[in-house]
Amino acid sequence: MRPVIVLLALLVSVPAHADDRKTGTVRGTITVDRPPNVVAGAILVYVVGFEEPAGSSTPRILQRDRQFLPDLVAITAGQSVSFPNGDPILHNVFSPTPERRFDLGSYRKGDTRKRAFPRAGVVDVFCNIHPGMSATIVVLPNRRFAFADASGAFTIEGVPAGTWKIFAYSRRARTPVSAKVTVTAGVAAEVGLTLEEVARDFRHRNKYGEQYRDPDRYR
Repeated sequence: MRPVIVLLALLVSVPAHADDRKTGTVRGTITVDRPPNVVAGAILVYVVGFEEPAGSSTPRILQRDRQFLPDLVAITAGQSVSFPNGDPILHNVFSPTPERRFDLGSYRKGDTRKRAFPRAGVVDVFCNIHPGMSATIVVLPNRRFAFADASGAFTIEGVPAGTWKIFAYSRRARTPVSAKVTVTAGVAAEVGLTLEEVARDFRHRNKYGEQYRDPDRYR
């Protein structure tokens, strides 16, 4: 469902911490080539090539109206994500992603469960009860990422001086796009990228590897 290149990109890091270097800014615009039938979604922009420790916050993916909100989340390796249930029905959050598999079980409205993600990579998240629910967690080696705004503009601050690789990714991208960027302390580096999106099929099997049954039986 996701391009393998994303996984490879996240693993190319050197043990250099942004806090140990002088920093600059990376900013620019993502241009999206999107078919008329593809709904616009979040576009993540991130810089790789160095590591940073995770922050103390716990991002959340809310379950509401039989959807994961948001359906694309970026975190730093070592962070946790919470999954509160905001629906008056059961949900069961799980991931079949190799080496990152988890199953939070079924729980009701008002309950929240968490999962820690210690290693960089891309994690698919589904509900074992409702086949239309899917989300993606991108676990990054550092905190230098941002989501583009409606015009495609983005700004990433605190990037250590040096030459790195910057990526743009969305859940409907044909493949992530990338470019080299050289960051100078106290200076804003400008980057422009074009991302091609396609009609992506998010259908999947349940956590047992079986086809989904009628979800209304779990109301």
